[in-house]
Amino acid sequence: MTESHAEHVGTVVVGSGFGGSVAAYRLAAAGQQVVLLERGRAYPPGGFARSPAELGRAFWDPRAGLHGLFDVWSFRAFDSVVASGLGGGSLIYASVLLRKDERWFVDEQPLPGGGYESWPVGRAELDPHYDEVERMLRPVPYPLDRPGYTDTPRAHAMREAAERLGLTAERPPLAISFAPEPGAGPEPGLPMADTDQGNLHGVGRRTCRLCGECNLGCNDGAKNSLDHTYLSAARRHGAELRTGHEVRAVRALARGGYAVDYVRHGRHERNGPNGEGGGERGDPDGRGDGGGASGSPHPYGSPRTSRTLHTISCDRLVLAAGTYNTVSLLLRSRRNLPGLSPAVGSRFSTNGDHLAFVLRARRGDEPRPMRPSRGPVITSSIRLPDELDGVPGAGRGGYIQDAGYPGFVEWLVEGAHAPQGVSRAARFLAGRLLDRISRAPDPSLSGAFAELLGDGAFTGTSLPLLAMGRDVPDGELRMRGGRLDSTWTVRGGSAAQFERTRTLMRQIAGALGGGYADHPLWHRGRVLTVHPLGGAPIGRHPGTGVCDPYGEVFGHPGLYVADGAAMPGPVGPNPALTIAALADRMCTRLLEHRPATPRAAAHRTYPRRTSLQFTEELRGRYAPGADGSRTEPFAFRLTVTADDVDAFLEEPDHEARADGWIDSPSFGGRRPVLHGSVRLFADGRGTMRYRLHFTDADGHPRTFAGRKDLAPGAPARLWTDTTGLAFRVLNGHGHEPGGTDAEILGTGTANLGATDLARLLTTFRTTGPHGTAALTRFGRFFAGELWNTYALRRP
Repeated sequence: MTESHAEHVGTVVVGSGFGGSVAAYRLAAAGQQVVLLERGRAYPPGGFARSPAELGRAFWDPRAGLHGLFDVWSFRAFDSVVASGLGGGSLIYASVLLRKDERWFVDEQPLPGGGYESWPVGRAELDPHYDEVERMLRPVPYPLDRPGYTDTPRAHAMREAAERLGLTAERPPLAISFAPEPGAGPEPGLPMADTDQGNLHGVGRRTCRLCGECNLGCNDGAKNSLDHTYLSAARRHGAELRTGHEVRAVRALARGGYAVDYVRHGRHERNGPNGEGGGERGDPDGRGDGGGASGSPHPYGSPRTSRTLHTISCDRLVLAAGTYNTVSLLLRSRRNLPGLSPAVGSRFSTNGDHLAFVLRARRGDEPRPMRPSRGPVITSSIRLPDELDGVPGAGRGGYIQDAGYPGFVEWLVEGAHAPQGVSRAARFLAGRLLDRISRAPDPSLSGAFAELLGDGAFTGTSLPLLAMGRDVPDGELRMRGGRLDSTWTVRGGSAAQFERTRTLMRQIAGALGGGYADHPLWHRGRVLTVHPLGGAPIGRHPGTGVCDPYGEVFGHPGLYVADGAAMPGPVGPNPALTIAALADRMCTRLLEHRPATPRAAAHRTYPRRTSLQFTEELRGRYAPGADGSRTEPFAFRLTVTADDVDAFLEEPDHEARADGWIDSPSFGGRRPVLHGSVRLFADGRGTMRYRLHFTDADGHPRTFAGRKDLAPGAPARLWTDTTGLAFRVLNGHGHEPGGTDAEILGTGTANLGATDLARLLTTFRTTGPHGTAALTRFGRFFAGELWNTYALRRP
């Protein structure tokens, strides 16, 4: 491919899903220059595929000339469906907006196969951003108690099944407009007034018709999808939305900022705040024919893909192309992003997705109607308890939801359902044969045709169930043979989670008097997921995360990840709201640290720092109280990070950040470090000081204050001095390393064993340019201080 002349902008956002749309809106609303690149096309109301010919081409595979909505991925142990279009996953999701449970924001929770799940952000921090996203997407529960909506049998069935099992079925918030305007009563199919966010499609919308077509794309515009909300508002504030732009690579520039390489699909690609780019009304990507080849337009696929590689550079780059594509970009661009965390590709999970079916439900001796084609896709949600809820032995929790589908699917299922369909057809043909040889054939065929079509009892009394939950994020995404590959398997650490989910789904089917069946691929050890998460997780340091807790990539200022790839573990419920809230939080932090003027932003350069980190784990004994009459086990594990090695070595305090946990029975077991620091040889003294803030099980603030004292002139004590730590635990959160005013709650000692030391030496990592040189400088500094203290001869 050839490369065209590059252009430069303030911010490039790659992808228009829940992370990218939020970022584009927040930055544009703050007056920033924003260009959003989306590979797919725009889908105005009425633009989604419905006919067999349209659905046959509504898939994403540019190699086959397909540029449609559905992007299907297949890995060794699971298959996955994601979206390609302006609005990303919001175009095909079921509109559920649930918050991640406060107790599920775990920190250092051990995983079955080893390692820990850590969320470096809590529910209290996210709640204001949850509020903001909900304000934009306007979710409401399904109005089951309103006239015209009570006839939704599956919603009542879910509530009854939950009650029989001692659980609760709730109506989750849905980003769907059931009423034509706020404050009005719900009524299907009414015209909706435009909101103050604008309407980038320029096509009218109607309230939900209860047709069950949410996952195919809403042709009425009743879903408050991202194109109708965040993206319309972003364009109103000046963001430029470019569809048909597929990003192939990103790279850091020597002068600061980033370059983005992309190809174009179709003819017209730009959509500025006033609709520039030649697009027709209702088609903001400028392709009235949906991007079809000249002379043979087709709204759901196009063989036209430019082979010219274009480049756009920017001061700030937000990757939000969806989990698979964002991780693929990072892996393919690794050589051009020096110092990228080794955690890239890690902590992948499927969010516990599972599909099963209730078959032929009954109430006593009578068939129990379900009518899955009546209503939106999801009306109800049953929450599975978690051991974190205080339910011993409950395992990792989750959710089970009903799943509706379009009416035409019922025809397909009934027609394919054997042997009943074959038997009816045989009886119909036999009757017609008898009529032909009879001397007095019956002229009325109404009854015969009714019997041929059947009573729809199978589909009318059956119901798909969707499950999701806290599976184990032990998968890895990696490149294999130039293509994305995954190591995740349901037979790994998540096996217990899926079995528990299936058990409850089977119990729901039994409570409804029906049979139970998993989706067909399950029996081949395969999972179906629409919620792939992880691969570029947030974390407290580069050893465990690709990004910091605000989504900025470690070692690469101005590079952010804002989609499902940033999740450090499963969300549990439907992840859309949490992804959007984290993106909103990211933007708040980003804007607080922006340059003072737009001109400064345009010419901003970023220093290339090198960070260093290592992890140590010590164990010992702790004596609560003043008398020290009894002791108990005590342990802690810390990842020590010098964010800038040069600054760390130059500053007299030599202070580094410490993240991790302490483990003590007196304080409620394993407790996360809220704020920690380690000072090595501060002011040239032979002392290493540790200061760790944490809270006990009751939320009381505590401070761990430890020190290693190196005795001059005693080489024989080198091992014991550098591996032994004396500490105190203080009441409150003290900040002065040498302070003695706080109440002492207890004292103890901890030691680094020989095997622990060997393990520590394998944990040294650097991020940023010239990592080997930085590690060498740190080693010389440490060895030099030991030499000065113990008068050891250099090797």
